[in-house]
Amino acid sequence: MIKIKAYLKETYDELKNKVSWPSWSELQGSAIVVSIASLIIALMVFIMDYLFGIHGSINKAEPEAYSIAWRGILGYFYWFLL
Repeated sequence: MIKIKAYLKETYDELKNKVSWPSWSELQGSAIVVSIASLIIALMVFIMDYLFGIHGSINKAEPEAYSIAWRGILGYFYWFLL
């Protein structure tokens, strides 16, 4: 039990005195960069998804109605995962 108390005390001391926490403005700037990067990546995935022809429903029960040429390569993976 003594080791656990010492560990918790050292952990608290390190978090309070040795860790350099970002300022509020640095934190806001990082959050904005992450948000913009996430939106750009989501937009790129959406555009690739649309260009490869992934739209409409893919019915796995009727695979003969499914065509890789018309659905794109990503459509095959969606169909496989369904």
